[in-house]
Amino acid sequence: MAMSQTTGDDTPWVEARQEADTLAFALGGAWVTQRIGKQAAALDTAPLPGARRVSLDIAAVAAMDTAGAWLVYKTIKQFRAQGLEVELVGAGKATAGLIETVAKSDIPCPPQPEPENPLIAILLRVGASTVFICREGRDLTNFLGHTVSVLFRLAVKPWRLRWTAWFSHMEQSGLNAMPIVGLISFLIGVVLAYQGADQLARFGAQIFTVNLVAVGVLREMGILLTAIMVAGRSGSAFTAQIGTMTVNEEVDAMRAIGLDPMEVLVAPRVLALIVVMPLLTFYADIMGLLGGAVMATAVLDISFVRFTRQLSEAVTMWSFWVGILKAPIFGFIIGLVGCYEGLKVSRSAESVGQQTTRAVVEAVFLVIVIDAMFSIMFSYLKI
Repeated sequence: MAMSQTTGDDTPWVEARQEADTLAFALGGAWVTQRIGKQAAALDTAPLPGARRVSLDIAAVAAMDTAGAWLVYKTIKQFRAQGLEVELVGAGKATAGLIETVAKSDIPCPPQPEPENPLIAILLRVGASTVFICREGRDLTNFLGHTVSVLFRLAVKPWRLRWTAWFSHMEQSGLNAMPIVGLISFLIGVVLAYQGADQLARFGAQIFTVNLVAVGVLREMGILLTAIMVAGRSGSAFTAQIGTMTVNEEVDAMRAIGLDPMEVLVAPRVLALIVVMPLLTFYADIMGLLGGAVMATAVLDISFVRFTRQLSEAVTMWSFWVGILKAPIFGFIIGLVGCYEGLKVSRSAESVGQQTTRAVVEAVFLVIVIDAMFSIMFSYLKI
């Protein structure tokens, strides 16, 4: 920012002289960015012994921009730091204003923070994470109560439910998920049969591989893998869909026209998962048993008829119902978390990705925790 236009050879110059106890500097020429490089060192002249004052005469300065003003201000600052009195002479109104502006911009850098104690840093992170988890649990519990109240209201007034949206989400979450759920369950059945046979062969009890596959798939693996796949597939989709609507202010528009987002967005999705999860679990159980039967036939020379006979002896109806009874609860949890995180999205695309990731992690975590609680309860009840 030049204060005046330079013409000709206005090379900046500095003259220094000692007058009694005063060190006098005279500056002239064009003190602009392109020309003052060589003059910076000239102003760093140390005061002679006995000097108590410094005079800077800039009356001969033909032009000055912010770089020249900064150099003059820095010189004044350095001399004052040495305990000298500094006087600026010959500064016009524009020049003095420019130097004053530069002085106001001289903000000292903040001091470097002291290194943290590693133990204190760990405790701070643990504490912050604990507070965050407690707040998330409180908010999710609040959302759970709100969702349950909405579902009860829809049970009393079923005509308020968006039936088209409900069937659409059932198709997307259930029917369209069958290929991947079936494939994963089939392969898990194969793995269980192979690993079980490998271990039981040491005791000559390979026939009990059927029991291992049947109990493992029907009670735990079928429902657990289905819930994890649905959480990663449908739960994340719920968060992304509702989150995108939040970013585009569609959720706010619903509230503005008198629609309840809990009825329009949350209820159809949660109800869809409650209905399709038992069906997907039953399908996963069949595919897991089929995978075990294929592996038993191929590796153990156990015919399909013998596998079926051993299966009927190995499992009871409770082995089947234990997995099926957990399915609607897991579906409710996955839908609840997916919709909750979607409504928490802020006004940015980055937030959509963050909340989607969080929804999958929270849903899978809650499913595994609740599954462990069910296992303990069923073991206590001898089921």
